[in-house]
Amino acid sequence: MENSEIYCPRCAWRPQAEDRWMCTPECGTVWNTFWTRGMCPGCAHQWRLTQCLACRGHSPHRHWYHFPPAQEHGGVRELKRTA
Repeated sequence: MENSEIYCPRCAWRPQAEDRWMCTPECGTVWNTFWTRGMCPGCAHQWRLTQCLACRGHSPHRHWYHFPPAQEHGGVRELKRTA
């Protein structure tokens, strides 16, 4: 997601591009879940929860995306859409 930071909502671990998750027990595809916002590219299963590879906790996928506070620009406040 544009302009967001991605990190575990439980322990603040930040996934790297080389990190991978497996679609199991569905199709077994291995990929970086943040490339597709949690949707498996092999079977199109939409994962609602994402497991942290550091603390092993599960959190809603959407809670991994953290947005900076809105900024003031010439008296107009910018709002970011969260999905």
